[in-house]
Amino acid sequence: MAAKKQFAIRLNMHLPAVIKKKEKWFTASCPILDVISQGETAEKAKENLAEALSLFLISCYERGTLTTVLKDCGFKPSPATSLDSSVPEPDYVDVPLPFIIDDMAKHHQCHA
Repeated sequence: MAAKKQFAIRLNMHLPAVIKKKEKWFTASCPILDVISQGETAEKAKENLAEALSLFLISCYERGTLTTVLKDCGFKPSPATSLDSSVPEPDYVDVPLPFIIDDMAKHHQCHA
């Protein structure tokens, strides 16, 4: 019997972020998904926001609500040529979404 193979896949979302200083702490938020985190530094707040967003999106996927959440927040497909790159990079956070595919041979067809 052949050993089952696993393949790691990572999707990344590049989402807008707002970082503000609140007394001793920094808050980081992603207004379009209404997710907020904090940290002792701006960088730590941004790192915590990325983790919170990743956990939120994975949770939505696991519950089968990811499509609904994204649509309700105003997400819709857009041609790559229409992406606006005029916003400075520090105003974004990269969110990794890790997935594993067991035995890719069983998934030879896309079911989309």
